Amino acid sequence: MEKKLFFFDIDGTLTDRRTGQVVPSAKRTLELLEENGHFVSIATGRAHYKCRSLLTELGLENMVCSGGMGVVIKNELVKNTPLDRDEALAVIHQAEEKGIGVLVALDDSEKVYAKNDLFREQVGPRQEPTEYFIDPTFNIDEAEAIFKFYLAVPKEQDHLIPEPVNFSKLRFVPEYTMCQHDNKKQGIFDVLAYFDRPREDVVVFGDDVNDLVMFDKSWTSIAMGNAVDVLKAQADYVTDRNVDDGIYHACRKFGWI
Repeated sequence: MEKKLFFFDIDGTLTDRRTGQVVPSAKRTLELLEENGHFVSIATGRAHYKCRSLLTELGLENMVCSGGMGVVIKNELVKNTPLDRDEALAVIHQAEEKGIGVLVALDDSEKVYAKNDLFREQVGPRQEPTEYFIDPTFNIDEAEAIFKFYLAVPKEQDHLIPEPVNFSKLRFVPEYTMCQHDNKKQGIFDVLAYFDRPREDVVVFGDDVNDLVMFDKSWTSIAMGNAVDVLKAQADYVTDRNVDDGIYHACRKFGWI
């Protein structure tokens, strides 16, 4: 059997969006793939620290994370690249000049820093676990690295901050936007380079528009039956819905398990 390198999106692919729980047949399929000697990894935009518990739950040792700029192989974080510092500082200062609240993540953790509490005054707290450090003496220009930052820009004011060149503005809630890496394909390239494997050995599974970046014609791309139409249109194969054992059925069809 030809050994492949598998990369799975999380929400809507491995997990049921209604419950947030891993689909049982998906977890069993990952186990069968590893038993057959394939490389198995999750591929997510989430920060490294947010995914460690899921990696343990799945029984896996590999992941592409942090929007493609983080790579874990055999439970070792081999890469976690911060944002382009100069561009990040330029965007942050632009936001500050427009009176927009900013929170900055300086490392791989739930800690965020700011010189004032303007962000929470404008849009409220972040909608995820967060440890706030508000210090009037905080100077972002002294930061050695910036991993991501949050802007108190409601959806209707998104035009106030132009799209960055070297990273992305992402919006998961209407109240604020997040600036971070969004290139899961780069993480896949890094794994291929690590193992010196060709692109045609890759198989990716996804369901949403943020997975478009890792659907590449040089490898096999599989969309879940519950995927958005634009992703299905780019897929080499569309399997059943994830809650209808779509991952298991696809892997059986192609003879990977």
